Amino acid sequence: MSTLPPHPFEDRLYALRSRWEHYVADGQLEQFIEFAVALNSLAEHFSRLRLPGLVRLCEGLENAVLKHIGDPSAHPLGPKELVALQRQLDALFGSVSTSRPAAPVRRNDERPSVRDNEWVKPRAVWVVTAGREDEVADALSRQLRFFGFQVTLLSWREVPSGHEMPLAVLFIPARDAGLDELQQIAAFRAACPASQLFYLGVAAVIDPIVALMRAGIDVAIPADEQPAMVVNRILDLIQTEEQDKYRVLVVEDSRVAATLIRRTLAEHGIDSHAISDPGTLLETLRDYRPDLILMDMYMPRFNGVEATRVLRQMSAYQTLPIVYLSGESDTAMQVEALRLGGDQFLIKPFNPVLLAAVVKTKIGRFREMQRSTQVDGLTGLLNHSAAKARLKAMTEGAGPDGRFTVAMLDIDHFKSINDTYGHPVGDQVIRGLAWLLKARLREGDLIGRYGGEEFIVALPGTDPALAQSVLDRIRTDFAALPHTHPGGALYATFSAGVSGHPAFDTAAALTEAADNALLRAKSLGRNRVETAD
Repeated sequence: MSTLPPHPFEDRLYALRSRWEHYVADGQLEQFIEFAVALNSLAEHFSRLRLPGLVRLCEGLENAVLKHIGDPSAHPLGPKELVALQRQLDALFGSVSTSRPAAPVRRNDERPSVRDNEWVKPRAVWVVTAGREDEVADALSRQLRFFGFQVTLLSWREVPSGHEMPLAVLFIPARDAGLDELQQIAAFRAACPASQLFYLGVAAVIDPIVALMRAGIDVAIPADEQPAMVVNRILDLIQTEEQDKYRVLVVEDSRVAATLIRRTLAEHGIDSHAISDPGTLLETLRDYRPDLILMDMYMPRFNGVEATRVLRQMSAYQTLPIVYLSGESDTAMQVEALRLGGDQFLIKPFNPVLLAAVVKTKIGRFREMQRSTQVDGLTGLLNHSAAKARLKAMTEGAGPDGRFTVAMLDIDHFKSINDTYGHPVGDQVIRGLAWLLKARLREGDLIGRYGGEEFIVALPGTDPALAQSVLDRIRTDFAALPHTHPGGALYATFSAGVSGHPAFDTAAALTEAADNALLRAKSLGRNRVETAD
């Protein structure tokens, strides 16, 4: 199999179309598998770009494709199956073209000349409401507009056509007994296949949520959850999630099998390293630091189960995913192998698409579990311990002349906000500052919730003067951000202190100096940014 281009979006679209055309022309199973790989790669790229509508379309087509992979005798596919897949492929490409700015037309035989086209996401959000005077719709619209979204208020009975597709559609319950909400949602889904559809205020009962999902809703937000949380979800949609490449250690004594496995993983953009001697396993784990191990069951010196049992006794590897590979089909033996520490069992010869799917799913869950221990539940920012660890690593990696800035931020008079409006509104103010920091700062900047209403920020390659200017603009914007509550809206401010590396050369010295500058900002009247001496 040929390998996919590593990153560019246009190349992925080109690969998907050309591999489909090659299969339609020749009908070979290997070409069909290459088409499936290209489709999976495109879905992963959309996932990193946080385009769930397009991910959903890719996965729907991928499910249809996978039905035809297991049986070699089914190829070439018949005219009926080809037409069905072509229809889904056309729908995917049509949604791609209506969900991004127009690009120059290129012939099918013309290779892309641009290495990577940045996806420019629509900033339009439709709010579907029972009436123009709806308080929830008004509050959401004000906050979304503050963050630069173009908000259009629609009634449940109007489904626009011929418009630019929105990033998201927000449904507020209709309160109209004569309206079939599910039918209208399905109509919006058909009109906006690549958009993210939210329903606000669903009862916490599984049946209505399932009915909404079947109609086309992507996210159903329970009635007891703050409606403003949807703003955070929409802000997440415009973030691009750049992930480190997946890393797999292959423990396999057969050079042919190891080469085939690594080739399959490379087709899916997964980095791998292979060892044939399990005796070097611990040293390799320390050096390579994989996200998953593909472990052969039978090897010289000791078998895969014994190697796994050793790893499970070490705290560093107790949760590392381990997938067994073996030609053994004895169910009792497989159960025993899983009981002794493995996560899954794949039979040789393996289906390459299934192998890649298992690897990516296991690694995705492993990384999400690791991430959940580092993220603050209220804001989605780094928590206290993770922020401190990241700052320590930044300081140690910067060298004596490295330049970056640390800032400590604290919301002014926060206790009086909680006492006057209640803790749910106080939480909303904290989230509002977190949203603003995520929206205004760079992806490589450190942003963490240090505790309570206090935040920490670190800006690489920035001196204190520039950091003070950036934070001062954010301070001004935050003071103008409305925080809605049942009685209307309130406004809050924050104070900040800034310190710089290398003037302060340890993580502890940087945070202490920034804290002292923050105290000075508060003593000078609050709602200001001060720099450490």
